Amino acid sequence: MKHCLYITFIFLAFYARAQNAPVKWATQETFFEELTGKVLPDFSGETLNGKFFSKKNLQNQIVVINFWFEECPPCVKEMPTLNKFVEEYKKDSVRFIAITYDERKKARKFQRKTGFKYEIVCLTKDEIRKFNINHGYPSNILVGRNGKIIKAISAISFTDEVEKIKAQTVDFDSKLKNEIINSGK
Repeated sequence: MKHCLYITFIFLAFYARAQNAPVKWATQETFFEELTGKVLPDFSGETLNGKFFSKKNLQNQIVVINFWFEECPPCVKEMPTLNKFVEEYKKDSVRFIAITYDERKKARKFQRKTGFKYEIVCLTKDEIRKFNINHGYPSNILVGRNGKIIKAISAISFTDEVEKIKAQTVDFDSKLKNEIINSGK
């Protein structure tokens, strides 16, 4: 009887503690946190020139991947900042890929019109789902030379009114610089 009472007491203590644990809600941040440290998923699509493109094209490279589509105002809003990233890091052999589900012809026309400097790759929505980008557009992922995701965030902006976006952008930029330094380039 004492033994049974002791086990019941231990069970209740653990149960009570579990009830006091903070709840981690599924937010945009939790989705991004879950991506960190994971290997970039296999995917395939086409470049604007109709050439096959897959994860293998990114091996042993530092890569910034932007997820966007033409009818997304926040996606278009961040493109000048993304173009600045290209200019700042092109000497460091960072690869900048923009993934969209827009058709190639539409994406090519958009790039010509806007001067977006990322290399655009068109994927189907099913291929994009492999990235587990469940939280909306735009999304940005930093991938290290080892093929693992270092950082994932939503919008990129150093001038946004929302301090959280600026802070995330500064952190993203810092992690990119660290990966360049650590990879010896």
